[in-house]
Amino acid sequence: MIKKKPRDKKDVMELIKQYDVKFVRFWFTDVLGQLKSFAVPVEELDVAFEEGMGFDGSSIKGFSPIEESDMIAIPDPTTFTILPWRPKEKAVARMFCDIYRPDGSPYEGDPRYVLKRNLEKMKEMGFTNFYLGPELEYFYFKNDQGTEILDRGSYFDYPMDAAEDLRRETIFCLEQMGIRVEYSHHEVAPSQHEIDLRYADALEMADIVMTYRIVVKEVAKKYGFYATFMPKPIFGENGSGMHTHQSLFKGDKNAFFDPNDKYHLSDIAKKYIAGLLTHIKEITLVLNQWVNSYKRLVPGYEAPVYISWARRNRSALIRVPMYKPGKEKATRIELRSPDPACNPYLAFACMLAAGLEGIKEGYKLPEPIEKDIFHMSEEERRSLGIDNLPGSLGEAIEYAEKSELLKETLGDHIFKELIIAKKMEWDKYRVQVFPYELEKYLPIL
Repeated sequence: MIKKKPRDKKDVMELIKQYDVKFVRFWFTDVLGQLKSFAVPVEELDVAFEEGMGFDGSSIKGFSPIEESDMIAIPDPTTFTILPWRPKEKAVARMFCDIYRPDGSPYEGDPRYVLKRNLEKMKEMGFTNFYLGPELEYFYFKNDQGTEILDRGSYFDYPMDAAEDLRRETIFCLEQMGIRVEYSHHEVAPSQHEIDLRYADALEMADIVMTYRIVVKEVAKKYGFYATFMPKPIFGENGSGMHTHQSLFKGDKNAFFDPNDKYHLSDIAKKYIAGLLTHIKEITLVLNQWVNSYKRLVPGYEAPVYISWARRNRSALIRVPMYKPGKEKATRIELRSPDPACNPYLAFACMLAAGLEGIKEGYKLPEPIEKDIFHMSEEERRSLGIDNLPGSLGEAIEYAEKSELLKETLGDHIFKELIIAKKMEWDKYRVQVFPYELEKYLPIL
């Protein structure tokens, strides 16, 4: 493990000598959050730091058309780390990159830039940090050709947990890369797992989420298995979520905490929650961006469907963990709808933008709903003013397309490219004929 986090090019070059690094992989994401990577020999790093490495952006999802496709990837030295699953001799490292145009201006189609831009808006409002602690669930299967499970374990089960050693090695890899893990366990569904990450600032956490997904998959592949962050791979079982704990700070002071409030929530926190509740439908396309995401967002499987907040009630969209005396800095909210197949840069930017809008406009927070919403009748929910999340990708697109907040958060380029990509996905899905339809309707129609 690299003991001291690098700060600049000089630190990186020293680490390269110390760890016998031969190649450095440059990482960035497309609009949908798919990791893109190319390897640079260490002899070229001087040029890469000074001028960046050019590449053709026209082949990257949501990047520029072919007539203006020249892009420059400039590595962020603070993200340098060794890839522990690669050989130690002539080692391979990685750095995340920021994408620029040839004229030196930041590329508006770079998701990392979108998050950076929204963090600057946060700072203009007087906040210094947006801390996040996502909980990414995932499944292990025998291979990528089907959903053959490794075990029939359930929540916190032991010794029915067949993947304990897979998780253990994954945690070792993450720790070697400087990523702190709080704990890990078997999740509710068979062969479903979770490794919880120690909270970090938003940009660092988005990089960590991308790294975490790769490490989980690489360790599984090493043992001949397949790990997937698909939101709902198995019918009739819980899907995989990415419950995201979040808080705003001003220096070392938690802006969400108020010792005199009955919920221990500040006025800022309440307006932030109200912002998320108000704009959640518009940003759901980013937090739950795949057709399959909406197979998870259905009643009965612990996934939130109804737009409300609570303290103890896990059927609510937003949960506020109970305050522990002396733990003011731990005051936070937990958004439960995102899934782990999202683009974390865009998802975190959208959460932040919705919350900040609530603060800026002074949104009023309704009372919490502490009853189990899943067991309420439709009339009860309506009387309490509880609305639903979009029920399909098509519905989410409709809300997103009309959203000024989403357009401003993502910028014109990514907003347009995301809508185009998702409409294409929805159209391709709609025209398919599925086995369910043949089994149900062919014998009777």
